[in-house]
Amino acid sequence: MNPIKLKMMLQEFFNEDIGSGDVTSLSIFEPSDVTEGVLTAKTSGVVSGVSVLREGYRLLSNDIIVEPLVGDGDFVEAGQDLAVVNGPVQSVLTGERVLLNLFQRMSGIATTTYEAVQRLNSSTTKICDTRKTTPGLRMLEKYAVKCGGGHNHRIGLYDGVMIKDNHIAFCGSIKKAVDRARQNAGHMVKIEVETESKEQVLEAVEAGADVIMFDNRKPEEIASFVDLVPDHITTEASGGIQLEDLPLYRHTGVDYISLGFLTHSYRAMDISFNLKEGVKSECY
Repeated sequence: MNPIKLKMMLQEFFNEDIGSGDVTSLSIFEPSDVTEGVLTAKTSGVVSGVSVLREGYRLLSNDIIVEPLVGDGDFVEAGQDLAVVNGPVQSVLTGERVLLNLFQRMSGIATTTYEAVQRLNSSTTKICDTRKTTPGLRMLEKYAVKCGGGHNHRIGLYDGVMIKDNHIAFCGSIKKAVDRARQNAGHMVKIEVETESKEQVLEAVEAGADVIMFDNRKPEEIASFVDLVPDHITTEASGGIQLEDLPLYRHTGVDYISLGFLTHSYRAMDISFNLKEGVKSECY
């Protein structure tokens, strides 16, 4: 992750939540009051966001010390402690909700990705994400995908050409769209073409696409399309593929399977944060 961008993001998140100050913590505790808190996984899964936790508390107070007990990408069991936080109780509790929100969501994405990788169980086909991310959180969500053993597709519209049905319709053909992209985007930018038929796959190959996606195709169709594509062209399957379907795609020969649900339909990991002085119920 970009540390400068992470810092800017966290500052914005804190500004939204804290505003002019945490009136609860400021009115109950003295600046000299210190505490120790423990983050604990209440369900099993893959952790992502330890670095976010550390940077977030560093922004709030130089007196807060975060001691990670696990690392990003580690699989943890329910009941396992993830990190210990020591410092002024005012600052510790002020940052709790924002940082726990991020930690839970990132770990949920990492866990969902891990489950997808395990379900596919392939040494040749890789799982990757899409641009179906939460606006403002893409960097964190795509980092979480990598923590879960997945791979990142393009980060945004700026780092790769992806020619879809509307682009093709307006240009008139895949070849025209690829030719224009090749001429104007530059030789350092890869060009991907979305296809839905054998004819489109062959046209994309002839046009010199770098990546060919098979959109909303059944496993048997994908296997037959892969045979039409030379080895130097990367292949991708996408569209409507669910977690339970992944074993059906194991032997299709496709290089990547992109899954939107990794970042838009995951379930956040349940993580509690309890102070040493007492155990509290989870608040939302």
